[in-house]
Amino acid sequence: MASNSLRILPGNFTSQSEKHSLCDTANSFKVHDTLRHGFKSVASEVTAGHPLEAKLKNWDETQTNLKLNMQRQLYGIHAPVRILMERDIVSRNQRLPVLPSSNIGLDILTGKDEHIDFEDYLNDAALSTEMMDVHTSMEYKLGMRL
Repeated sequence: MASNSLRILPGNFTSQSEKHSLCDTANSFKVHDTLRHGFKSVASEVTAGHPLEAKLKNWDETQTNLKLNMQRQLYGIHAPVRILMERDIVSRNQRLPVLPSSNIGLDILTGKDEHIDFEDYLNDAALSTEMMDVHTSMEYKLGMRL
């Protein structure tokens, strides 16, 4: 029997943090606390989510955990630790916010370079609504460090 760490498909569970009753989210005035628990949706309270929805939501995380656990069993603990460290280093934003960046290194480490997703052809910097000049972004970046 396969252990939980070698799971291929995500489980059918739904997290308890997603579903709250009105009693759980009410503040001292017995009103829904929107700042802490988000907007209240009647549709989510009436209908339960489809089982496939939970599987799709946790698909990437489950596949990553499977690959890391298989590498740990084959090569030792250093292999997944090194891969996670490399992903952390590559995922850091090294450029100015106004310069275009593709982060191809992270795509290679996660295996997304072999797939074509909507981010690949809809992530055009010319279509962006956020325009900032270099001087303003550097002042903001320096202000965050101080």
